[in-house]
Order: sequence, then C-alpha cells, then structure tokens
Amino acid sequence: MSRLTDPIRLAAFTNALRNWNVVGYVRFELTQTAHQWIRREFDGVTLKDLGRLMHEYVEGGGEIDEVRETRPEWQDEHAFHYDLRFSIQGKPVYLESRLYYREPMVVDDSWILVVNVHTP
Repeated sequence: MSRLTDPIRLAAFTNALRNWNVVGYVRFELTQTAHQWIRREFDGVTLKDLGRLMHEYVEGGGEIDEVRETRPEWQDEHAFHYDLRFSIQGKPVYLESRLYYREPMVVDDSWILVVNVHTP
C-alpha cells in the first residue's frame, strides 16, 4: 500500500471531494451490512456526512492510499482502489473507494464511488 502521489489522480480525487456537497461527486454503493454498521457505530452520521468527513480529512492533510487492484472482478475496470483511514466520533474507520476520472483531468468532472466502510 502506498500513498496516492500521482498528480493527475490526486487532483481528480481531491477535486471530487471538494464537491462533496453536490450530488454525484461522492457516491456510495454499500452492502446492507456496511449501512447497518454505519448506523450502529455512529450517532446520526449520514452518507452525505461521510462525504464531508472524507473531504475534511484529506483537506487537512490526511493520506489517501492507492492500492493496486488485484481482485479479478475489478482489475479490468480499475488499476487501483483508494483507501482512507481516519476517525469519526472517536472511532477508527476504513473507507474503500474507486476513482472515476479522465485524462487530461477536467475540473468538476471526476467522482468517487465509496464501496466499503468498516472498522480497520
């Protein structure tokens, strides 16, 4: 696992997070188990709140891990997935996401799909 340092992918990821409050930039495709975990662990935190918290974490200097995708069902579509690890309400959280962007990177064109949320 390594930190996301590629300037184009980093710009696309952070640009999508800057738009956390606009529908479509931070999307969620979570299992029922992940939804239940969020409701059980965090008092009143919505998916929109998660987008804001992701943005605040990265904007504050938090690391985005870029992980080479090895799962056969995803590696043809995505070379990497992106992990964030931070705390919400004092509890550690792991978020796995996929980045959708194109090169050259166009401002306000990229978006993130969060596919997993759980304890690290």
